[in-house]
Amino acid sequence: MEQTLIGIDVSKDRLDVHVRPTGESFAVSRDGKGLQELVDRLLPLAPTLVGLEATGGYEAIVAAAIGAAQLPLVVINPAQIRHFAQALGKRAKTDPIDASVIAHFIAATKPQPRALPDEAARLLGELVARRRQINEMLVAERQREKRANSPHIRKGLARHIKVLERELQELTDDIGTMVRSSPVWRETENLLVSVPGVADGTSSSLIAEIPELGRLTRRQIASLVGLAPFTRQSGRWKGKSMIAGGRAAPRTALYMAALSASQHNPVLKVFYQRLLAIGKPKMVALIAVARKLLVILNAMIRDKKPWQYA
Repeated sequence: MEQTLIGIDVSKDRLDVHVRPTGESFAVSRDGKGLQELVDRLLPLAPTLVGLEATGGYEAIVAAAIGAAQLPLVVINPAQIRHFAQALGKRAKTDPIDASVIAHFIAATKPQPRALPDEAARLLGELVARRRQINEMLVAERQREKRANSPHIRKGLARHIKVLERELQELTDDIGTMVRSSPVWRETENLLVSVPGVADGTSSSLIAEIPELGRLTRRQIASLVGLAPFTRQSGRWKGKSMIAGGRAAPRTALYMAALSASQHNPVLKVFYQRLLAIGKPKMVALIAVARKLLVILNAMIRDKKPWQYA
């Protein structure tokens, strides 16, 4: 029996829905009444999978309604849908067409449904994201302070930097308290920070943004984060391997951890130096260290064993 797959195109005010393979299409409003109508119409269909694009936050309330109805859900990177539509030759772009392309995409790629995080996990994710934003603002303001010639502007920048530093410390304290309040998160954090090069900031980012850690294979986890290299090759022409896609925030956290691990972790330092010795560029070597670090952490969480250096 053919599977029933649902593609939903999310916009600010409405949801366009396409049912595959029947071809049925309908639209509802993106409000409480429309979401209830959506769930009421999807439940009798017993879909194998419901797919929708990540659309700048508009999808969050839709995903929550679908998840609450216990329907299997996957939220898809819009770039993947766009490239898939181009491959299909779909040049016209309307919401109903987008919904059908999403349904076609999940039929072709068979992505795994992902459970929605609970309230605590969502809150931790928000705190970690806000800490990352504050760090970015601090870097920008410190650069402006260095370049400023006006004493008045430098004084204002210094005041703002102090405010951001206080907020950063408060966020860090809140994140630490929240992680330690959960036995599961506390156990995971203890395992993660046992690895030389992995600090509290990295561990909280991984806990919040890679809940699949320890439940996927080494290849799956590397692909999820965007650290799995792929090669461009055609005929006699061979391109370079590169990474792309995946979850940018935890990838950045792992890269920063790799910078530290390449100097202070006895295993990864040797691995890094061996790559440099055979002529790998520093950036390529560091990305390889980040990937190896992620694979090690994934295995540690899976086996519930702390770092051991033999």
